[in-house]
Amino acid sequence: MKPKYIERNRYIDKVEPFIDKNIIKVITGQRRVGKSYLLLQLIDFVKSRNKNAHIIFIDKEKFEFDKINNYADLVSYCAEHSMADKQNYIFIDEIQDIAEFEKALRHLYSQPNTDIYCTGSNANLLSGELATALSGRYIEIKVYSLTYPEFLTFHALENNKTSLDYYLKIGGLPYLMNLKPDYEVVYEYLKNIFSTIIYKDIIARYSIRNHLFLENLVKYLASNTGNLISAKKISDFLKSQNLKMSPQIVIDYLQYLQNAFLVFKVYRSDISGKKVFEVNEKYYFEDIGLKNAVSSLSNFQINQVLENAVYHHLLVWGYEVHVGVLGDREVDFVCIRNGKKLYIQVCYLLSDEKVIEREFGNLSAIQDNFPKIVVSLDEYAPEQIDGILHMHVRDFLMRYE
Repeated sequence: MKPKYIERNRYIDKVEPFIDKNIIKVITGQRRVGKSYLLLQLIDFVKSRNKNAHIIFIDKEKFEFDKINNYADLVSYCAEHSMADKQNYIFIDEIQDIAEFEKALRHLYSQPNTDIYCTGSNANLLSGELATALSGRYIEIKVYSLTYPEFLTFHALENNKTSLDYYLKIGGLPYLMNLKPDYEVVYEYLKNIFSTIIYKDIIARYSIRNHLFLENLVKYLASNTGNLISAKKISDFLKSQNLKMSPQIVIDYLQYLQNAFLVFKVYRSDISGKKVFEVNEKYYFEDIGLKNAVSSLSNFQINQVLENAVYHHLLVWGYEVHVGVLGDREVDFVCIRNGKKLYIQVCYLLSDEKVIEREFGNLSAIQDNFPKIVVSLDEYAPEQIDGILHMHVRDFLMRYE
């Protein structure tokens, strides 16, 4: 039976210009953000354009493809199933599970009448031979968990306070639409996904022995989302807990978490963009539901979740994001796209004059004419103060592109 899916046309639109072009389409992202279903959507899209398209679909998470373990197996399988008199479209899901897959892609790329699409759940997918031998011959399309508007579509919900609250608590992994809206059920699923990422994409891949430290490191990041973090600070914290771990090991483990797309590191730079600070960066989760599952709903920190949700939204819309530093002031997000900037402050509520001064004052100190926005959960705050726009987070997540 053919699986059903809800179309995510934002990503199809990104792939469409490269269909039937001699370039490898590489779709990357964290596990369970919908890459497999995007491949199915692409297959249907290709078929709608070419009625004679010959599809070769390899899903490494299915038993029937267990025998494809290395590049030679992959080349042999594709050769056996290709058709010389038709255009062959090769779709490979979770290609990083095939040893030396780069060699197979290099060979398949050279074959006539062949169009290649693959997905992967590791940032290292585009390193090594694929980046060198095939430089300029592939395009990367990054897929993220659902945005708030997508979440409403998937869950058939209205845009209201209750729906936003639900999104901020369970996040945007697409499969959640199939579960009943019960936090105990949802968080059991999210914890299982977290375990899969930790053990399959990190522990097994990097032969990590200290499983407990890795899990505690993620919990630390979940409890300190949006706070300034350094490897030394984490190492010192561990020492206070009678756990010895060098800053270099902490750095390595943080990189593994980034490679699996579980978290993203955001550097600080001065507002002019001329200086990047190499220490005290911030970390945000790819999916806020996983962040909440790691730290537990009983420890739900709305200010952190709001900041993470805004960061995720900006990533999806293609912004390069970093934390802005202006003297002793800090701006949550300096966002750059197509040479233009956008400055954003995120807070829970504009509860008093001191908070208003901090959030709006940090933006007022920036001496340029790029847009500046304060995002919060306030329903009745002024629309702007001193020319700086205020937006409810629900409006920001629905409208701002």
